[in-house]
Amino acid sequence: MLSIVRQGDGLGFTLTMLPDSARRWMRENLRTNVGIATIGFNFWPNLVMAAGNMLNLPNILTLSRIFTVPFLVGLLWWPDWKLGYLLATVLYGLMAITDYFDGYLARSQGTVSKLGIFLDPIADKIMVASVILILCATGDIEGYNVIAALIILLREIAVSGLREFLAGLQVSVPVSQLAKWKTTFQLISLGALILSGGLPQFGFILTVGIWTLWAAAILTLITGWDYLRVGLKHMD
Repeated sequence: MLSIVRQGDGLGFTLTMLPDSARRWMRENLRTNVGIATIGFNFWPNLVMAAGNMLNLPNILTLSRIFTVPFLVGLLWWPDWKLGYLLATVLYGLMAITDYFDGYLARSQGTVSKLGIFLDPIADKIMVASVILILCATGDIEGYNVIAALIILLREIAVSGLREFLAGLQVSVPVSQLAKWKTTFQLISLGALILSGGLPQFGFILTVGIWTLWAAAILTLITGWDYLRVGLKHMD
């Protein structure tokens, strides 16, 4: 007979109605180290609960954005594949929607987690950097417009370093309204540039993409300077 009893913060198994030899054999052979936990008579359900808390809906949406990036890049790999660009536009739109809803759901459901705080900006940067690089490689972003793309990429790298530095000092920098506008222009720009590759006959889509790309680059410089100014105050 196997009964479960409470032991401290976890649960434990108690074997009854078994010969001593059988219980001794089970104790010796069931304690198998699997690297994360030890399977035996004592286990900690907190591990399972922690995994469940981390894999809530907002975090799943954030992770889906990261795992979808290779598919997005694959659809944009061939510049002459118009259908691929149209499918990439739909996929990019879905990724942009999850970028909004993961944070909204986490706040509304009270499920904001350290994993989500860590992953969300990383997912955004991976998506933006991947799209910019592939669009530059395919020639959808070319000429002087590459400068705007570089400004956005370099700012993302610099701000990531500054955030890590300030986090070590326990200094937080709130997201400004300009930064939100920058993100909006950035999302519109990359979406329009992808769509223009699928619908090249509509030149105004490319125009919207280029203009919003430069608008995002200008706001990137302004907001980047705001981050740098805060960082310089805490540097010896």
